Amino acid sequence: MAKQSESDSFMDMFGRFGRDLKVPNVDVEAILAHHRKNLEALEKSARASAAGATSLLSRQREMLQETLREVTEMAQSYRAPGNPQDLMAKQTEFARRSFEVALKNAGEVAELVKKSGTESVDILRTRIKEAMEEIRAGYDRK
Repeated sequence: MAKQSESDSFMDMFGRFGRDLKVPNVDVEAILAHHRKNLEALEKSARASAAGATSLLSRQREMLQETLREVTEMAQSYRAPGNPQDLMAKQTEFARRSFEVALKNAGEVAELVKKSGTESVDILRTRIKEAMEEIRAGYDRK
């Protein structure tokens, strides 16, 4: 068996194999093009997912920094009030603000995750539709 170049891709080897077989009525180039498009769609989907994860992590880091800054500001401005009612009021206000920020942040994170997942799935869904049309067109030609 002849030794092939190690730089040949799998697609090149598959294409050469199909041409060497000389199987009638098989369009090897069309098959390769079809699978190449599938791989490109998977790559785009993976890039979209990675970009979404990157933006999510970046936003979560920003949220943590904002929270730490607010806690630091509150701790620096904290002065023990003279009576227990004032202390309870300050603690209640801080707890309320913390809860509101946590809710807002959770909603924002959920939206980022949804957007990232939707974009990735849409890329694959589009490729599946195209693939079905390609297959249908192949049968129509016969």
